[in-house]
Amino acid sequence: MARKRVRPLWRFLRMILVILAVLVAIPLVLTPVYLVVDPVSVPMLERSLTGRPVVRKWRPIDQISDRLKASVILSEDGQFCRHWGVDMAALREEVANYFAGRETRGASTITMQVARNLFLWNGQSVVRKALEVPLAVYIDLVLPKKRIMEIYLNIAEWGPEGQFGIAAGAERAFGIAPQNLDWRTASLLAVTLPNPLVRRPAQPSPGLSRVARIVADRAQQYGQRAACVGAGGRLAL
Repeated sequence: MARKRVRPLWRFLRMILVILAVLVAIPLVLTPVYLVVDPVSVPMLERSLTGRPVVRKWRPIDQISDRLKASVILSEDGQFCRHWGVDMAALREEVANYFAGRETRGASTITMQVARNLFLWNGQSVVRKALEVPLAVYIDLVLPKKRIMEIYLNIAEWGPEGQFGIAAGAERAFGIAPQNLDWRTASLLAVTLPNPLVRRPAQPSPGLSRVARIVADRAQQYGQRAACVGAGGRLAL
């Protein structure tokens, strides 16, 4: 009788182990593939499967304004060119805030956001954040910084109607190609990223315009901190 109960339990555990092995294998296998293959994100797949529109035109990173690259990095992840996928100082502070019951801000690097968009799910979750960290380290180990940034700029959601990637975002907001952005349009698009479903770069609120000006000033002053994503290791600002 006991042996009969053990067998279904073992089958269930074996099924769970197989599912976990598949979930682990997916990013391990796909990340090297993304060295040469342009990926789609989980949100893009979700919209497609539910019949909602997806607008995305892939742009090579050298066909994207250096002003935008600098603005995004200075706005989203100032240490992008220096860390190994995870900003450990910011992460330690975030963990301390979490255990102290203080407000947390996420501490997500650009690489962690790439990991989430390619392999995980949206929504606040300690489990998701814990998965992001090793995935980001692995992505940073396998992919060059420039490729990580290229993927990020082409899979980030940039509009409320299924606009993904900077080409679709710049076209919707300003009717221009991503290589033709000036400091104002580049910084407005950069500060849209945290909440593209609500923020409108073409019709910015006074608060959004103020934040964009701050980002533009910082990017002009410290933009070469983002040089790892520029042609020849420099940005033409």
